[in-house]
Amino acid sequence: MGKHSKRYQEIWKLVDPTKYYQVDEAVELVKKCATANFDETVEVALKLGVVPRHADQQVRGTVVLPHGIGSEVTVLVFAKGEKAEEAQAAGADYVGAEELAEKIEGGWVDFDVAIATPDMMSVVGKLGRILGPRGLMPNPKTGTVTFELENAVKESKAGKVEFRVNKEAGMHVSIGKASFDKDMLKDNFLALLDAIVKAKPQASKGVYLRKVAIASSMGPGIKISTQDIIASLK
Repeated sequence: MGKHSKRYQEIWKLVDPTKYYQVDEAVELVKKCATANFDETVEVALKLGVVPRHADQQVRGTVVLPHGIGSEVTVLVFAKGEKAEEAQAAGADYVGAEELAEKIEGGWVDFDVAIATPDMMSVVGKLGRILGPRGLMPNPKTGTVTFELENAVKESKAGKVEFRVNKEAGMHVSIGKASFDKDMLKDNFLALLDAIVKAKPQASKGVYLRKVAIASSMGPGIKISTQDIIASLK
C-alpha cells in the first residue's frame, strides 16, 4: 500500500472516527480538512431506514439550497414558441427542440440541468439512454418537466439540487464549496436534511436517519449525530 501524503496524514489527525459530531462542529471541521489547492466540494452522505426495492419506500425530491452550490449551473431547456422565449428571458443557457436533441444524440452533454415542457417529451424521451445514466433526464417528480419555465430555470440557476435514494438505501448530495463560510454551509446542510426528513415514506418503519456524514472532496468523512440534526430542524 502506498504511503499517504503529509497533507493526508495531518487532516486525518483532526477527525475522531469514533465520534458523532454536533452539526456546528462537523461543519467547522469539514472546512479545516479542506486543504487541497482547489475549492473542494462539500458533500453529505446518508444511510436511510428504507427498503428501496419497495415502490412505496422510494425517497426522491429537490430542494433549493439557500446559498446555492457555489458553481455556475448550465441550464438547457426543450421548448418552442412563447415558452422558448420565456426560458431565454429567465436565463436558460440553451433553448431549442429537435436541433438540440440531434446535438445530444451526437454526444454533446455540456450542461448541468435539462428542463422540458410536457409537449416536448416525445422528442426528449428518445434521449433517455443518453440523459438517464447522467441524471439529466427531465422528470415531473423533480420539477424539470413543466410549463412553468421561468420558475424552473431560476430555481436551477439558484442552486436547486436533487436527492434520490440508491438501491443500498444511501444518498450523496453536494451542498456547496469549502470556501463557503460556516453559516452558509450549515444553512444548506439543514435545508437538505429538512427536505429529506419531510420526504420520509409512510411505509418506512423504525429509525429513518440511520447515518449521516459530511466530507469535502479530498477530506475524511465526519459523522454527525442524528439526534442533533433532528433537534436543529425543530
